[in-house]
Amino acid sequence: MNHSVKCVGLETISSLRILRQSVVSVEGIELGLEQKKEGYRLAILAPPGSPFFEGFEGELLNQGSQSLLVGPANPRNASVLRFRLPWLRPRLLGLRTSAGLGDRLGLATPGHVRAVRATGGTVAPIFPQQSIREMSRTGRTPQQVMDDATWGVLAEGWQEGFGADADHLKTTVDIDACMRSGFTFFTIDPGEYVDNRAETASLSELRAALNGLPWEKLEDDPRALSARYLSQSVDAEGYRIRFDEHRLLRAAVKYGRAVAHVATMYWHLTGLAGGRNCELEISIDETETPTSHAEHVYIASELKRLGVRWVSLAPRYVGRFEKGVDYIGDLAAFESDFSVHAAIARQLGPYKLSLHSGSDKFSIYPIAMRLTGGLVHLKTAGTSYLEALRTIAAHDSELFRSIYVFARERYETDRASYHVSACLDRAPLPEAVSNAELPVLLNHFDAREILHVTFGSVLTSRLPDGGWRFYDLFMDVLHSHPDTYAANLEAHFLRHLKPFVSVAKAQF
Repeated sequence: MNHSVKCVGLETISSLRILRQSVVSVEGIELGLEQKKEGYRLAILAPPGSPFFEGFEGELLNQGSQSLLVGPANPRNASVLRFRLPWLRPRLLGLRTSAGLGDRLGLATPGHVRAVRATGGTVAPIFPQQSIREMSRTGRTPQQVMDDATWGVLAEGWQEGFGADADHLKTTVDIDACMRSGFTFFTIDPGEYVDNRAETASLSELRAALNGLPWEKLEDDPRALSARYLSQSVDAEGYRIRFDEHRLLRAAVKYGRAVAHVATMYWHLTGLAGGRNCELEISIDETETPTSHAEHVYIASELKRLGVRWVSLAPRYVGRFEKGVDYIGDLAAFESDFSVHAAIARQLGPYKLSLHSGSDKFSIYPIAMRLTGGLVHLKTAGTSYLEALRTIAAHDSELFRSIYVFARERYETDRASYHVSACLDRAPLPEAVSNAELPVLLNHFDAREILHVTFGSVLTSRLPDGGWRFYDLFMDVLHSHPDTYAANLEAHFLRHLKPFVSVAKAQF
C-alpha cells in the first residue's frame, strides 16, 4: 500500500483539532490524531460501511458523503493501527548505529521523533524502551510502553522505522510479557549472577569457586575450559589478550553464572519467538568493577560457543557512568580502554558496543563513535523525565518546588539501586532558590541526580486520602504544554545524537 501524508479531508472538519503531521492516507481513507488537553483521540474518515473501520472502537458519525469515526487512544485501537499500518510496528535495527530513547511517562516520543528527524534519521531509533525495574516503579506495563510509543510515532508521522527495547530483563517471565507486547529488542541483565568477589580473590579461592560453576548449563568442564584459553591468545586488531590461570579463573568465576543465565534466557526467547525475528543485547554494566578485556573475550567467546547470537553488548567500562550527568573519569583512560573493547567487538562479532546510562555523556560520544566506526548503541531513559521536569519548572514553579522538596526526602532510599554520588548537603536548599532560578537546578550535578533517581516515588506517591500527590498535576502540565515538552526534548536529544550522525550516514 502507498502510505503518504496528505493535508486534506480530516483537517477541514472544524470540530476536530487534527495534528497535521499525523494525517495519513491509506488507499483513499484518511486517519489522524486529534490533540486534546487530556491526550490524543483517533479520527478516521472513510466511505460509509468501509471495512477499514472494523476492529476500531469509537463513535461513528456522518460527515457529508463520508463516515467519521472518533475513538480513544486506547490499547485496542493501537493494536488495530499496528496491524493496518506496518510502519507502526517495531522492526529489527541490526548493526546500524542506534539510540534507545526511553520514556518513563509515555509522552516523550514526539520530542524524540523530532530530534531523530532533525538529524536526518541516520541514527536508527528505539522509541518504546523501558526496563522492568522502571515499569514497576512507574506502575506501567510493557503494553502501555508499546502503545504510548505507537501514538507518539503516529502523532509525528514517523514512517522510517524504529526498534522496541524490553530493557534489563532478568527472568523468563519478563521476556514473556514483553514478547506478547511486540518488543523486538531484548536486553538481558545477568547482573545478579556476576560474582564481584572474584576481582580480589586469591588463586586458591578462585580454584575452589570454579568447581561451583553450573558446568552442565555451560556445557563444559574445568579441564576443557583451561585447554581452550591457556594454550592460545586472542589477537584483536593488534591488541593481544592472553590468559594465564589466574586471569582465566577470575573471568570464569566472575562471569560464568552470568553466561549460563544469558544462554538460558536466550534459548527461552528464541523458543518463544518461533519464526519471529528478534534481537538480543547483553548488559553487564551494572556491576561493581569494570569488565577487563580478558573478561570481555571470555564472555563473548563462551556465549558464541553456546550458540547465543546478539547485536550489542554493554560491558562495565572504566570510569563512572552515573545517571543523568556527564562521564566521570579520565577521558584518556576511557579512550585507551574503550579502543580495545571496540576491537574485541569487531573481532569476535561484529556486534555493537552499548553505552548504558548513556544519557548526558557528551564528552565520550565522539570517542565512542570514532573508535567503533559506528558499531555503537546509545541507551538513555531518565534524561527525558528530567526534561519533563524542566517543562514543569517553566509552567508551574510551585509544583516543581514541591517535587524537589519531596525528592530530597526520598533520595537516600531511592538511590540504593543506582550508581550515583550526589549528596544532599551539596544540593541547593529549596528555600534558597527563587522561582526564576528553579530550572537551573536541572543543571546542578547533585540536584539533577536527586531528581533523576526519585522519579518512581514522585510518580507513584499517594496522599493520605488515596489521591495522587503529584502524578495528576505533573501530567496535566505536560498535556497542557505538549509543544514545550517536545521542544525541550528535541533540543536536548540533538546534543545526544549529533556526534553519532557522521559515521551513521556512511552506513546507508
